[in-house]
Amino acid sequence: MVDKLIDMMNEDMKKQIDEEISRLTFTKNFRSPTAKEWFVFLPSYKDIVTGGAAGKAIIHYNLYDTKHFFINTTIIFDDPALHKAGLHNLVYAVSDEIVNRLVGYADTLLSVHSGENSYNAEYKQ
Repeated sequence: MVDKLIDMMNEDMKKQIDEEISRLTFTKNFRSPTAKEWFVFLPSYKDIVTGGAAGKAIIHYNLYDTKHFFINTTIIFDDPALHKAGLHNLVYAVSDEIVNRLVGYADTLLSVHSGENSYNAEYKQ
């Protein structure tokens, strides 16, 4: 059987994704009893105004209605370089890694804000 999957990502992008994810760090900022805010640090990107975190992840836990429990996660990238369409694979990979590290395997509604690379996703167990 012939494999019909074609990998469209070039080697440079793969290396960049690996580098960003391997050096991805966070600091936690208390937001409220039902939400946490994490500042996201990437080695090659930063907030151009403050020189700090490249973005933030806000994780809101729905504690009032647990019948259909979802965690709402919003990731906002502040570095305009991450808003360019050519970096969609990087934004997607880093966002996926953020969800995996901070939320784990919980059912999650994700909203990523990154200019042309913005998207919504749903993670279900």
